[in-house]
Amino acid sequence: MNIKSILLMGILATMISACRPHPVSYASYEEYPVYEGTWEEMTYSPSHTDFALWAPTAQAVRVLLYEAGQGGSAKWMVDMQPAEDGMWKVSVESDLKGYFYAFNVRIDDVWQGDTPGLWAKAVGVNGNRAAILDMRTTDPEGWDSDKRPPLKSFSDMVIYEMHLRDFSVDTVGGMKYRGKYLALTEDSTHTWTGERTGLAHLKELGVTHVQLMPVADFASIDETRPERLRYNWGYDPKNYNVPEGSYATDPYTPGIRIREFKQLVQALHKAGIRVIMDVVYNHTFTTQGGIFERTVPGYFYRKDADGNFANGSGCGNETASERVMMRRFIVESVCYWAKEYHIDGFRFDLMGLHDIETMNAVRHALDRIDPTIYIGGEGWSASVSQLPAERLAVKANVGKMPGIAVFRDEFRDSLRGPFGDDKKGAFLIGRSEYEQGIRFGLSGGVCPLASNDSVPLSPMQFISYVSCHDDLCLTDRLKATLPGASVQELSALQKLGATAILTSQGIPFLFAGDEFLRDRKGEPNPYNMSDAVNAINWHNKMLHREVFDYYRGLIAMRKAHPAFRMGDIALVKEHLEFLPVQAMNVVAFRLKGNPCGDAWLNTIVVLNARTEPVTVNIPEGKYWIVCQGGKIDLVMGLGTVTGTKLTVSPRSATIIHQ
Repeated sequence: MNIKSILLMGILATMISACRPHPVSYASYEEYPVYEGTWEEMTYSPSHTDFALWAPTAQAVRVLLYEAGQGGSAKWMVDMQPAEDGMWKVSVESDLKGYFYAFNVRIDDVWQGDTPGLWAKAVGVNGNRAAILDMRTTDPEGWDSDKRPPLKSFSDMVIYEMHLRDFSVDTVGGMKYRGKYLALTEDSTHTWTGERTGLAHLKELGVTHVQLMPVADFASIDETRPERLRYNWGYDPKNYNVPEGSYATDPYTPGIRIREFKQLVQALHKAGIRVIMDVVYNHTFTTQGGIFERTVPGYFYRKDADGNFANGSGCGNETASERVMMRRFIVESVCYWAKEYHIDGFRFDLMGLHDIETMNAVRHALDRIDPTIYIGGEGWSASVSQLPAERLAVKANVGKMPGIAVFRDEFRDSLRGPFGDDKKGAFLIGRSEYEQGIRFGLSGGVCPLASNDSVPLSPMQFISYVSCHDDLCLTDRLKATLPGASVQELSALQKLGATAILTSQGIPFLFAGDEFLRDRKGEPNPYNMSDAVNAINWHNKMLHREVFDYYRGLIAMRKAHPAFRMGDIALVKEHLEFLPVQAMNVVAFRLKGNPCGDAWLNTIVVLNARTEPVTVNIPEGKYWIVCQGGKIDLVMGLGTVTGTKLTVSPRSATIIHQ
């Protein structure tokens, strides 16, 4: 590269730089200038590289160029020039490919310290410096022809949530790249007994979407110490627009993590599975020393009445999505992942901290890329936000957010028991007075729990789940609520819960490993615990094969029969009928006729959580049995029943149709 030209460029930039002698201040954050142009902080070409940083309160801004991603001092410091609407810019006329950079902002006569910027898209090890590269060199072979698997409707989704390391690190699983992005590119792995694992397992199970727990760069793992790799879920974001380095085979070379994550997406797409990213825009790992505070102090966060960082996230801060440039950052960041990495959906962590306008802006922006890109999120916050409740993207406001789904913990709690009391069970273990919550979930929220409940605009806004990464997984919860339960009891109740989720009119959501009785040693929040607690034990698939086969059968049934996924409130109201049942701890419903052209007629589902058989009155006729006593057979069936009575075995579901 031409070093002389860089040095000359730096001298010229310093000479003409209009460094502001006094701090720039504004009466309120609403008065901060809004930059309307293309928001790129680094644009590379072989002839020159353009740098830009939005820092409206800065007196001066420098870009520092390094030869390595960590260590050493800057080779060059180039002063940036103030431009329009709070932006600072400079262009370096030389080929900088392979170099690293950081910005440093001077505010109130204090240099804030190095930051890779808000928009770093490639970074060195541990993400402290951004990298200069041509993103097209990170595309794997065939990337241009990679396509999203077909999706006609969000109602067709079956989501499978996993932590990448949990899913792939067990040696029994047979994956070469254990704990890495590339583990999900291995499509024929299996246990020593021949049970399919990894990607092959996902294809066998039949899910449509894999939801990855955070894979954007996070702070808690030291990527330079793989031999001492700490475990973490990744809800501690550092750089929002670049993949995490600890999942790459080489965290030092910036392009490798990018290419390997693209290979993961490509492999799942080839398998017919879409990819959802779990995104954490509601808070950051740190405030002081982080990308936001070192760039525009205060602007990107909410403060409380005393001027302290608000803490609606429970993690020490909450971001201010209602401010124009923060909103723009969230919207454009999500769109970047959708376009650059072909991501098919986003799960918003603590979405209830974001304002409704921002979430609707995300929806509109993604619609312009591909309206089949999914958005779902947690419709709550960890504690009270600084914004009024009517402005927040909480589940009570779901009717104000068309095309955005929310997790419905009411259904979860009605099935397994309330959050915060692990020993208290609910419908699945035979506790009474949870039947209405089950009907609420089965209807996809169309049948409200109470008269003042928020009703979604569509059942596709209702995420049906009984277990996820947060809190006890289902097997551990059942063990807590039924101490001493046998494996047979646990299997039966796991199947019963899965039946409720996969016959719900909402979007079914499964937690990785539930399909073969995964446990996490009774730990409700093992976000930083070891593989011994968190890793999926693939040997359990052989031990609990009948549970896996039941899950697989339910998914196949749902895919084959659109009556279970009507996707429209009017159709649900017309065709879903709850049958009267005298016994407690039993819920029965009929899908009248053959909605959405279903091949089955008058399908009936009965969920019996009692410890004894129950007989339910049904409309007279002859029915074929496809699910009974913990077994599913969609091809040959399990027999027939004729008349007006149906007897259902204890702790099981029965599904029949005409």
